[in-house]
Amino acid sequence: MPQPADSSGTLAGRLREIRKRRGLSQKDLAARSGVSASAIRKMEQDDYGTPRVETVRALAVALHVPTTRILGTRETPGAAPAVVDHWAPVRAALDAPTPAPSGEAPTVAGVRAAVAAAMPLAAGDRLAELAGVLPVLLRDAAAIADEPAGRRVHAGLLGLAGWMLVQTRQFDAAEGALNRALAGAADDLDAAEAVSTRCWLLLRRGRIEAAARLAQEWADRIEPRMSRATPAELGAWGWLLLRGAAAADRDGCPDDAAGLLRLAGSAAAAIGPRQVPGGFLRAYDARTVQLKEAEHAMISDRPDEVLRLSASISWTGMRPTSNNLNRNRLDQASARVRLRQYAEAVDTIEAVWQAAPQWLPHQQYARDILGQVIARRRTLTPRMRVLADATGLPL
Repeated sequence: MPQPADSSGTLAGRLREIRKRRGLSQKDLAARSGVSASAIRKMEQDDYGTPRVETVRALAVALHVPTTRILGTRETPGAAPAVVDHWAPVRAALDAPTPAPSGEAPTVAGVRAAVAAAMPLAAGDRLAELAGVLPVLLRDAAAIADEPAGRRVHAGLLGLAGWMLVQTRQFDAAEGALNRALAGAADDLDAAEAVSTRCWLLLRRGRIEAAARLAQEWADRIEPRMSRATPAELGAWGWLLLRGAAAADRDGCPDDAAGLLRLAGSAAAAIGPRQVPGGFLRAYDARTVQLKEAEHAMISDRPDEVLRLSASISWTGMRPTSNNLNRNRLDQASARVRLRQYAEAVDTIEAVWQAAPQWLPHQQYARDILGQVIARRRTLTPRMRVLADATGLPL
């Protein structure tokens, strides 16, 4: 049978074709997937905007196809113009670092200390301040990159810049920074940090298959011998397993995701109470896996399990602005919406805003959750309007 001309070219065409091949009406698919019939109709008419991967995943599971079969090579939206403008000096410093002013040249020890001093800005989600200091750091790190020790400092800073560019949805610039970080990595553990961030980048861009392949390749490459593995080796391996689990989840393969989560849990158990060295990008413990298990439950549409798992996690010792903590809070808010606990969902988003006001505006997930709440309310409270402004949700 001839296929429609747009069946392979657009998400709308692929979704419509697969649904019809399964003999389902839009109403049938809505009942199976939990996605509203009106949303499905708009997607098939190419009048929906850009759906979240989790929404497409629900449709894919109901249709018994991988998520990527529907998504195709879709590219997710990038940063807002104001963010692009604010980070322009960072991107310029990545492309062509300006020469250092005349006088004393940067030293490896000095640059290493300056990077360490800036890490609290990154760990604390103080993105505006970090964007202000990164250009000078990148300039000085590039000046010492010809020295072996300086090359490692430079590569690590490129990895940090890549992380922040992913966080702020500047995907092309992040790709360039992470590729250079990987090229300059001193060993497999340094490389694994850059690869883990690149997997996250690919997931954010909607390139699920590429993320899964990269995570598997590197997890196999650095898999340690458990009996004598160091915390650093176990943490690097565990993060790659978690990236692979996230990709499997989003591609509608929950059993594969659960298996990878079990392996990630075994890495955390082997680490035990020891700390993983190397800063917040490498931090890894049992709590890291618990947070990802809650995320797995949300993607699998088990809101009660999200709340149960989240309630069992001990937050002792975790900084309030942790990305993982706040991502979990958004999962809890999403679970509350699924359970029609709208006031509690708003409370949770507000808690994220108070803890991480510079992080929240970059989270499309938060906008989607708040949008679902607002769509179910006849009138908006002043608090909802404030949060809509904070998340960039148009009213």
